[in-house]
Parts: sequence; structure tokens; C-alpha cells
Amino acid sequence: MKKITIAIDGYSSCGKSTMAKDLAREIGYIYVDSGAMYRAVTLYALDNGIIQGEEIDESRLKQEMKNIHISFQFNAERGCPDTYLNGERVEDRIRTLEVSNHVSPVAALPFVREEMVRQQQHMGEEGGIIMDGRDIGTTVFPNAELKIFVTASAEIRAQRRYDELTAKGEACDIADILRNVEERDYIDTHREVSPLRQASDAIVLDNSHLTIPEQKAWLLREYQRAASK
Repeated sequence: MKKITIAIDGYSSCGKSTMAKDLAREIGYIYVDSGAMYRAVTLYALDNGIIQGEEIDESRLKQEMKNIHISFQFNAERGCPDTYLNGERVEDRIRTLEVSNHVSPVAALPFVREEMVRQQQHMGEEGGIIMDGRDIGTTVFPNAELKIFVTASAEIRAQRRYDELTAKGEACDIADILRNVEERDYIDTHREVSPLRQASDAIVLDNSHLTIPEQKAWLLREYQRAASK
């Protein structure tokens, strides 16, 4: 089968990354977590005092973008790539609730999106890539051979996020997580540049009540169908 580009978009905490990673391992494709790239920018801004409370020093962040270098390295133990920020592994730090609480406003900034899209398109020039995010099928890879749009109820997504964080030993409150999920949904769908929306040729998957093996099998079938055309 030919190598294709696979774009997986959808709401936060709906399992996009899990689906994409599993399929990449199954078919030998490169996996890129675009959301991790925006989280890495957010972490940089937090670490360097560019974010103070709810305020973002946009002019300073714009100047600092040239100093933000994001890469991925395969982790054999985890079986998937880790995110690196300026050569430092930050995979765990970018998944904290603090980063989650600030990533949507950072990702909505036009100059941040412009730079991340440029890097993402460069990564996908050769095909044989799976990328997940918010605007992959609409902005980054509008000509992708397979586009999936994933959704689930806000309550189920909040529970999944709560389970993930508590499994890591992080203290959290599910009401705070649900509020964060709903706020991120609003920002992601209402931002001026590359808002989250379903591409007209995307296949919708509501995985509210699917197990991971069920959605993995579903995605593999869709890949085989698209790649055999």
C-alpha cells in the first residue's frame, strides 16, 4: 500500500494521541503530536516568566519564538516519541494541569500557530506520517488522504484526564478538570486563526463509549481503506 498522510483532529482529552500512537506502531509510520508542540511553547513561557497569572507577554513571546526548538525522539521503553524542548526531555512536564490551563491561549496566538504549522508541514513532506491536533486536516495537511475528527462528551473527557493525572500521582479535582476541558473547547473553536473544526471530508468518530481496542480496530480499517485507493 502507498504511504499516505493521516490527520487526526478533535477535542482535548478525547484519545487522539493514543489512537495515533497505536496506529503508527502498527503500520510503521512517523507519529507527531502537534499538541505537544504547543504545550512545549507554553512550558517555555511559564518557565521564563512570559506568563504571569492569566496574562501572556505576547511581544516577548514573539521575540522568543526563535529560541524555542521542539523535537521528538523515540522512547523504546514507552514505544512512542518523547517531546524535547531545546534538547531537554519535557514529556512529563508538558502534561501537567498547569500547562493544560494555559496552553489554549498560547496556541491561539497567530505567530505561535504560524511557526508551529511551518515546522509541522516540514515534518510531513515525505508522507508516511500521522499527526494529531486541532487543525491538522484543515490547515496543516488539507490534502491528507485520511482525515479523522474525534469527539466525546466533556464529562467523559474530564474523567479520562482525571484518571490519567491521578495515575501519575498528581493531586487534582475533577470539577477543575471539567472546567478546563470546557474552557479549552471554547477557546479552540472560537480562536481567530485555525479554529478547531471538522474538515468537510473528515470521518467523525465519537469514542465516548468505545474501548481502546475497539477504536484501534476502527482506525486500522479506515487506514487500510484509504491507503488501498
